[in-house]
Amino acid sequence: MQTAEPAVVLLASTGVPFGRATVDLARELAGTETVAVLSTARLYGSALGLPNPGLMPTLKEREAQHAIVKAAMDALERDDVPTDGQVTVTRNPTRTIVRAARRRGVRHVVLEAPSVRGLRRFVEGDSVSTVRRRLGSAVDVHVAADGPS
Repeated sequence: MQTAEPAVVLLASTGVPFGRATVDLARELAGTETVAVLSTARLYGSALGLPNPGLMPTLKEREAQHAIVKAAMDALERDDVPTDGQVTVTRNPTRTIVRAARRRGVRHVVLEAPSVRGLRRFVEGDSVSTVRRRLGSAVDVHVAADGPS
């Protein structure tokens, strides 16, 4: 079940590890308030297709996502920033991030998203601009300058 406890910052990833600058930005924005950490594991297939367990993330993929969340939480807790975290399996990571931000009532979303180009960007879309558009001006969406570290 998804948690609905209020948080000030949602530190979110579309399945890639958080960079140091991303975690530092979340820490700076939160101050002494709670940071919610979210990572998404990709579920393949379509909503119209028959359920197929082969389309679910493998145990190794789920463990990798839990490790990403744990590493971010550990880094934040070293500086006494209260955190909680979760991994969500989803077909649409950006929709899940937007729903989590609304449910938690955050003021800031700090997003770690891979830079995608070409055909992949056409197929998957740009997650940063989609999150910004869906949340509107009520929530600030930030992307840190560096990649994963």
